[in-house]
Amino acid sequence: MGSISRILIIGATGFIGRHVAKASVALGHPTYLLVRDSPASAKPERAQLLDSFKASGANILNGSLEDHASLVEAVKKVDVVISTVGGEQTANQLNIIQAIKEVGTIKRFLPSEFGNDVDNVHAVEPAKSAFEQKVKIRRAIEAAGIPYTYVASNFFAGYFLPTLSQAGLTAPPREKVVIFGDGNAKAVFVKEEDIATYAIRAVDDPRTLNKTLYLRPAANTLSFNELVALWEKKIGKTLEKVYVPEEQVLKIIEETPFPGNIIIAISHSVFVKGDQTNFEIGANGVEGSQLYPDVKYTTVDEYLNPFV
Repeated sequence: MGSISRILIIGATGFIGRHVAKASVALGHPTYLLVRDSPASAKPERAQLLDSFKASGANILNGSLEDHASLVEAVKKVDVVISTVGGEQTANQLNIIQAIKEVGTIKRFLPSEFGNDVDNVHAVEPAKSAFEQKVKIRRAIEAAGIPYTYVASNFFAGYFLPTLSQAGLTAPPREKVVIFGDGNAKAVFVKEEDIATYAIRAVDDPRTLNKTLYLRPAANTLSFNELVALWEKKIGKTLEKVYVPEEQVLKIIEETPFPGNIIIAISHSVFVKGDQTNFEIGANGVEGSQLYPDVKYTTVDEYLNPFV
């Protein structure tokens, strides 16, 4: 697959970004992290994280999406750019596209996706607008002729599995579980470290060029009913199940203030509409666990064990 690319990660101190940065270093890529310059005292946890990145061999560059010169300088140092910025910065990725166009030597851009395939969703507000922002970035990348890979990694295991997606809980339920819809739509739960490994494996792979990299590992593709049954088996107990019909889910979304409503709207898209698995992967997509069968991903079954 040729030489190992130099990678720039923008958003490396975020939830998924820190895992992507670690995977980039671990898999031997010269790794550059574009971070805002802020005093260590302001965010000690962030400062510790950056120190650990430095110690592992990553190169820290000061700059931001709003500072065009810093962005261009950072892009000039690398072959691949990965954005893992949060939702509030999705639109600002147009600045990255501008810098990549200006530099003209980038072999691959992975914009901040790491969720549902936004070209295949049936979401309601406010998730609808969030997904549409990501669609706009996709179309801008394609219009600019920038080589890309979109990572449709589906659910972060760490967001949903520790509570089985139950509001207000800090551990999986042991008495009662609330299920949106009929519980039969299949969703995909992937551990963050595994998402990062698949993403980094893809950057130099010609099979993922100008494609969507879907993560649908077989052992991690489960309906809510299957997930609950797996948990019940582990704890040796049957839970009371409360099914919430779609019209009631929509009412809850309407009545819940932001940002709570966006989480529920995404859950509606996935658990009611089945948006992670209700379409076949076409010619413009590839599936990560099939491309990289040597990656030993954490299964949902294994993930839940420590919670028993």
